Amino acid sequence: MINRDIENKIVDSLNKKEITVITGARQVGKTTILKRIMSKLIGSGKKVLYFNLDIEQDNQYFVSQLLLISKIQLENGDGPSFVFIDEIQQKEDAGRFLKGLYDMNLPYKFVVTGSGSLGLKEKISEALTGRKYLIEMYPVSFSEFVNYKTNYKYKSKLEFFFEIEKERTNLLLHEYLTFGGYPAVITSDNVKTKKEVMNEIFSSYITKDITYLLGVRAPDKFVKLIQLLAIYSGSVINYSQLAQETGLRTETLKTYLWYAEQTFIINIIKPYFTNNKKEITKSPTIYFNDLGMCNFSKGMFGATINSISGMTFQNFVYLILKDNIMAGLAKVNYWRSKDKAEVDFIIHQQNGITPVEVKYSNIKKTTVSRSFRSFINNYSPKTGYIISPGFDATIIIGETKVQFLSFWKLILHNDKI
Repeated sequence: MINRDIENKIVDSLNKKEITVITGARQVGKTTILKRIMSKLIGSGKKVLYFNLDIEQDNQYFVSQLLLISKIQLENGDGPSFVFIDEIQQKEDAGRFLKGLYDMNLPYKFVVTGSGSLGLKEKISEALTGRKYLIEMYPVSFSEFVNYKTNYKYKSKLEFFFEIEKERTNLLLHEYLTFGGYPAVITSDNVKTKKEVMNEIFSSYITKDITYLLGVRAPDKFVKLIQLLAIYSGSVINYSQLAQETGLRTETLKTYLWYAEQTFIINIIKPYFTNNKKEITKSPTIYFNDLGMCNFSKGMFGATINSISGMTFQNFVYLILKDNIMAGLAKVNYWRSKDKAEVDFIIHQQNGITPVEVKYSNIKKTTVSRSFRSFINNYSPKTGYIISPGFDATIIIGETKVQFLSFWKLILHNDKI
């Protein structure tokens, strides 16, 4: 089993009165982590009850709040109890149903999970305002992946491992860039099985989330859109071109993009401008939440190491920024000037902006691109970063300190950015 860092956050939430709501894409490990936590609770003498709304037998108790409460009382009595509800999106009007349970002030702590965004159809987020503790769960991170692959031998000294085992680190990086972070893919023994698992994950997503839950009437066009987004990942999106290639109206296309983001498949990144109003009118870039899903969508899943693109590594760096930096108040944009100078990422924090450029090539000297220099000249940030697989150095450009940083240092020392 792959140990997940988010487990501690979920366990801590058990002491909160609010309903713990865990969202995320299908197959990222929500049910597995719930059952692990439940096992520990039972082992410590706590009363626990579990429902999975994908199972008809469990679904029958959700006809009314009264029936569910009666079931809980039958199994666990009137005292304190932990009630875990999996796949809550299957419950019609789930937001109002959970709000009613919370407002009854019962001695039960509710923990619910849902695939995709729970606010899409039933407005759970709005219904549970002030009554929920939201936790978003994503595929396995690179550090979690490395710990699993090394049998947790170096968990407390990952930095030392990365520094000493450079060849092994690169092999693990290439494997992660190829297959991504879905737990069932990681734990599969061979490429053939990994492909079968990823195909099932993708098919289930289209069938259950897109066709059934969201009612998309043209799933084939939605699939085509995801495939094109994988090819154009990291590039500026041209709505008209995408609409033409998918056969969708522009407004429908934008709706489908929103669906893809709300179901945790992609992230839509807006451009950086000093005038924030311009963000709304300018085209975004797209990155995937899982590299394996991106590779699968463009027909490159399980490809050789040599076929891994610089854009895949750029997507990987985005995921590091999202998981470690955007967890705070920072947001990530990209920058593109009128003369087409570009910087991959702009970290926008309260104390200023930080440009980040990504280089997948095996750089060995402190070369800075014209675009990166252009941004520094225009905005004079205190610090800028150039991220690569394994080169570290520092130079000064004007009043800006530019740090060349190995990707794993970005993972382990994100608090310094």
